[in-house]
Amino acid sequence: MVNGFPTIDGPTPAGKPSSDKHSGKIDVGHHMYSLYFKGLVSEDSLAGFGVAILGQKDELVFQMKGPIHGTDITVLEAELSALKRGLTEAADLGINHITIYSDNHPTHDLISGRLVPKENNMALLVNDVQRIRGRFSSSFTIFVSRCSIKHAYKLARETIVSEQISIPPARKMTCAICLDDDVNADQMFTVDKCGHRFCSECVKRHIEVRLLEGSVMTCPQFRCKSELNFYRCADLLTPKLREIWRQRIRENSIPFEERVYCPNPKCSALMRVTELSKLNKESAVRRCCEKCGEPFCTNCKFPWHDNLSCDDFKIMHPNLRESELKLHALANQKLWRQCGKCQHMIELSKGCVLVVCRCGHKFCYRCGANARSCTHGLGHMFPPQPQELESPPPAPPCWAQCLCWLFLLLCVYFISVGIKS
Repeated sequence: MVNGFPTIDGPTPAGKPSSDKHSGKIDVGHHMYSLYFKGLVSEDSLAGFGVAILGQKDELVFQMKGPIHGTDITVLEAELSALKRGLTEAADLGINHITIYSDNHPTHDLISGRLVPKENNMALLVNDVQRIRGRFSSSFTIFVSRCSIKHAYKLARETIVSEQISIPPARKMTCAICLDDDVNADQMFTVDKCGHRFCSECVKRHIEVRLLEGSVMTCPQFRCKSELNFYRCADLLTPKLREIWRQRIRENSIPFEERVYCPNPKCSALMRVTELSKLNKESAVRRCCEKCGEPFCTNCKFPWHDNLSCDDFKIMHPNLRESELKLHALANQKLWRQCGKCQHMIELSKGCVLVVCRCGHKFCYRCGANARSCTHGLGHMFPPQPQELESPPPAPPCWAQCLCWLFLLLCVYFISVGIKS
C-alpha cells in the first residue's frame, strides 16, 4: 500500500486493443479497466501523448492523442502528463477500478512511491496524478514491456509527426552585414531600441571587436547610435567576453576623476576613490584596495609610502615607473596623443585631426587643445606629419607682405614701360 493506493508490481502481459472507439459514459459496474499511456519527446523538442483505455475483454473503450505544450519538456514530464490526462479521462467516464500500465521505470517508481521527485515541476505532476487516483475506488500500477503499450505509443508518435508536419518552414531573412540571404528568422538578432536586425554571428563578432577596441557598444548599423544591452546580448558571448563587458560597465559607472586602479600588478582592481575606506584618518590619500587589501596612495597611484613624499618615493623606486616611462616613450615615437580628461592614449591613423576619445572628450590631435578652440582641423582630413606637431614658424607681419606686393607691382610697371619705349 503506497499513499493509500494498492499496487501490483512486476511484468504482466496485456491484451491487444481493438480498433473500436467509444465516447461518453460507459456501463462500468465493478469491472476493472486498463489504462495504457505514453509520452514522447522528439529531437526537435516536440512532445506528444497517447492514451488508451481497455475494458475487461481488452476491447477499446477510449483513446486519445494530443500535443504537450511547454519548453524544455523532459521524457519523464511527458510520461507523467500523459498519465495525468489518461486518469482524468477515465475518472470522467465514471470508471471506479483501473489498472495503470507503464513501460518507463522512473515513471513507475514515481507513481508507486518508490522514488521521490526532487524538482518542483516533477513533484507537482506526481501530486496531481496521486490526487486524481483518489477519485477511483481502486487503482494499481503494473510495469510492462514496450510491446504491451504499443497502441498508446503509436498514438503519441502520430501526434508528434502531425506536429512536425504542421510547423511552417522558417522564414528566411538577409543579414545587412554579411549579406547572407539564407538566415532563419529565429537566428536573427534584433536591437531593441532601433529595431535593426542582423544574424547572431555578425553581432557576436561586432561586440567582440568593440570590446577589444574599448569603444561604446552601439548598434552595428552604419551611423546608428543605439546602444546594445548587455543582458540582451549575453547569450551570444563567451564567458571571457561577458566578463570584459561587465568590467566595462563597471568602469563606465565611475566618473573618470574618481577612478583609481590598485597598483598591485597581481590585482589591478578598479575602485572609486570616494568609496574607499581610510586606513589612517590622519592621511587623506591613504587607501586600501577593496580586493587585495594592499594600501596605496591615491595621489601618485603607487603603493603606500610612509614618511616619504610622492616625488621622493618615485626617485627612490625608479623601477616602479619603468612601464610608465616606456609607454610615454612609445607614445612619442608613434605620435600618440593623451586625452586631457581620462589620460587614455589615442592613435590617429586617418581622418580629421579633431578626435573624440572613448570618454567623450573632443580635442585637437595636433596641439591637444579642446575642440574648436584652435584653427587646426578646418579642412584638414589627414593625420599630421611629425613636423606638423611642432610649433610652426611665425608668419611675417601684414605690412611686410603689403610692401612685397607693392614692390612686385612696381617692377612689372617699369618693365612694361621700358618695353614700350
